[in-house]
Amino acid sequence: MSVAQGISQLSKIGDWVERRREIARRYDQAFADLPRIEPLGPTPDVKHAYHLYVVKLDLEGLNEDRGFVFKALRAEGIGVNVHYIPVHLHPYYHRRFNTGPGLCSNAEAAYERILSLPMFPAMSDRDLEDVIEAVNKAINAVTK
Repeated sequence: MSVAQGISQLSKIGDWVERRREIARRYDQAFADLPRIEPLGPTPDVKHAYHLYVVKLDLEGLNEDRGFVFKALRAEGIGVNVHYIPVHLHPYYHRRFNTGPGLCSNAEAAYERILSLPMFPAMSDRDLEDVIEAVNKAINAVTK
């Protein structure tokens, strides 16, 4: 991207952030009563731009792990992701500093439970509803 392209994009950022917030509000509403999934939102005093929309799975209430839910959503055509692997688990840090599992148990536990749902300003309302339906289907299928 050129500098000129970047500058031209700045005029759109307010609309993009507002669209991301609309999507986040819809996700929040959709998952408010869905057991075994918890949206990770900001504290009330924060204005979030929602670069990512992250949910945490209640694995104790599910018959499957995050990997299974991830694959189920991908099979439904949902571009779900996992952000981010704990730094101490990256191969570089393992090689350079001999870090590995067990070093940061809270980060590892969170990592095993979180998924990032699709979140982008051009996302249509139909796309949003497709994600919500797929998440409901996947979570309900594996709830104990």
